[in-house]
Amino acid sequence: MASKYDVAFQVVLFCISLVVANSVHFNYPAVFNFGDSNSDTGELAAAKGFQLPPPYGQNYFKTSSGRFCDGRLIVDFLMDAMGLPFLNAYLNLVGSPNFHHGCNFAAAGSTILPANAGSISPFGFGVQVSQFLQFKARTVELLAGKKFDEYVPAEDYFQKGLYMFDIGQNDIGGAFYSKNLDQILSLIPTILLEFESGIKRLYDSGARNFWIHNTGPVGCLAQYVATFGADTSKLDKVGCLRAHNQAAKAFNLHLQALCSKLQGQYHDVNVTYVDIFSIKLDLIANHSQHGFKQPIMACCGYGGPPLNCDSRVSCGLTKTLSNGTTITAKGCNDSSVYVSWDGTHYTEAANQYVASQILTGNYSKTHLL
Repeated sequence: MASKYDVAFQVVLFCISLVVANSVHFNYPAVFNFGDSNSDTGELAAAKGFQLPPPYGQNYFKTSSGRFCDGRLIVDFLMDAMGLPFLNAYLNLVGSPNFHHGCNFAAAGSTILPANAGSISPFGFGVQVSQFLQFKARTVELLAGKKFDEYVPAEDYFQKGLYMFDIGQNDIGGAFYSKNLDQILSLIPTILLEFESGIKRLYDSGARNFWIHNTGPVGCLAQYVATFGADTSKLDKVGCLRAHNQAAKAFNLHLQALCSKLQGQYHDVNVTYVDIFSIKLDLIANHSQHGFKQPIMACCGYGGPPLNCDSRVSCGLTKTLSNGTTITAKGCNDSSVYVSWDGTHYTEAANQYVASQILTGNYSKTHLL
């Protein structure tokens, strides 16, 4: 009869085999990314000509990298997992960027719906798709002329590459400034029609591998809790805004249905739907189990507990108020124990955790050829 140690060892081997079987293994020569600040590697900063102040970038890059984070983003960790270099932003041409393994069109503040006069970013999803199409056309021209082959993707990379998407957070979260929950829920089909239109344009250009993140629990961002959560009855037991997260969940249900529709419509594609919402909500709700001390309060901000988030002054900046008082939004001593970096974006430590969970394969649903 097997000893209890033999049985335990067999159980461990079985668990390991499950992890290996479910884990994500990337094998793509290039990545083309579309999104907002969750995956912006310098696009908006290059487009508008600004530099994020310290302490942005303090942990990994040791300087501002155009990322709205103290270090690396989820997309950076995923690129590492693929064995590929970090993606250069489409508009950031300083320092002889190399686009051989892909390009990043994500820009902070972007929405799926077209930008309007009040938008932070002019690069809505449709514009990002147009930028990609221009990028591809120009790349094909350069390859035909035998120029810069080592700096641009090979032509077949456009079909073999992975097309990643992390966008929609600003459509949902931003809508609460002017709409109620019912109005936002009724808007979701329109938002996703715009997303579907962009996916179709990419498919028509040759894209076949789609990796689609759903939107996270926007109701847990300190920015929104500070603005809409004064009435604590609007908060759940974790401290997140119920209505905001309800809208995010509704968006994600529609997005998952769209992924299934795309797979049924285009039989020669791979569509992977990634449940970012569940990963992030678990991180926030069970933060101490994952090595974090602060699930919602911003590391870099002003005001102190419980949120350390003041809409009057952004991370790294100093502002003089009308009464002559000067306030500064400073970084905390140890961002590695915070989930939130600046009240809107996650810390590098949180991004690394989310990426590690993505790579288990337990939060993704892939429709294979």
